[in-house]
Amino acid sequence: MEREFTVIIEKDEDNWFIANVPELEGCHTQAKTLDELMKRIREAIKLCLKEKEEITNTTLIGIQKIVV
Repeated sequence: MEREFTVIIEKDEDNWFIANVPELEGCHTQAKTLDELMKRIREAIKLCLKEKEEITNTTLIGIQKIVV
């Protein structure tokens, strides 16, 4: 059964792409290119799913930048 997950992608000061899956605590990875990042986050999700039996169903509403 296929599942859909939200992936938050950021880019750090060294130009590395970082992916985080909010629904799966601790599920994240990084890569130099977006193509490699997508490959790695799929692998990370599969590994996280093997370790997690209960997953909280959440829905991403949005991401907002705030300057303080």
